[in-house]
Amino acid sequence: MRDRALSAAILVPALLLVLVVGGVVLAVAVAAVTVLAAREAFTLLREAGYPTLPLLGTVLALIVILDAAFPGVLEGSGLLLISVGIVLVAVASFANPNPRDGLSLWMATTFGALYVSLLGFVLRLGHVASVVPAGAPLAPLGAERGWVLLLLLAVWSYDTGAFLVGRQFGRERFLTHLSPSKTYAGLVGGVVAATVVVAILLWGLGQSPLHAILLGPLTGLAAQGGDLAESLLKRAAKAKDSGTLIPGHGGMLDRVDSFLFAAPVVTLYVVAFLA
Repeated sequence: MRDRALSAAILVPALLLVLVVGGVVLAVAVAAVTVLAAREAFTLLREAGYPTLPLLGTVLALIVILDAAFPGVLEGSGLLLISVGIVLVAVASFANPNPRDGLSLWMATTFGALYVSLLGFVLRLGHVASVVPAGAPLAPLGAERGWVLLLLLAVWSYDTGAFLVGRQFGRERFLTHLSPSKTYAGLVGGVVAATVVVAILLWGLGQSPLHAILLGPLTGLAAQGGDLAESLLKRAAKAKDSGTLIPGHGGMLDRVDSFLFAAPVVTLYVVAFLA
């Protein structure tokens, strides 16, 4: 717990500082996190028995992040670059003398790249979100920083609520073959916490807090899904953590797994109902 507290005391202020600056700094930070998460993801895939091409996979993931960071510059060419990256991974897999291994190589590398590149939706959220009205409490943050802050606090509140409620009241567990500590009480507690925080942030962004009735549970459940997805990968690799980068917290992928699912869900909701 001491290591976890010290790591959090360093990482959380640094992350909030990056968010306050926003813009290119935020894009660079997301790209750096994606590279670290990709390294761990490809290691887990290899340990689970799936050969990969980590360098090509990481480059493909960064192309997706680049497309998310500067959509106005690429103007639709990002999808073309991503397609070319998938083709290059396929070509590289042709060298494998066993076609079955070559197919596994191609599929696992592409999967690993697209999986970690879901972080790109953190950046896309800032681009597609509606402008924050001038009189809103969080108007000084602007759309990019304000909506990304909502995503961050919603996921963190889900994790905190699930941990506290699950620890105090958790009895019945679910999906124990993936994560033995997950309880239904924790799930409910996390969803409630996320919903309350989303309501407050929506009000601060000049939106109706009533959207939290749907967006809160969706974000919380997506965060839980992201955590379970990484647990699936770790269990397949017989690994407790994705790495040892952050003392007390495991690897980078362990820290961002919830955002991999929550970010696209929040972005989709904003595009569909709030843009």
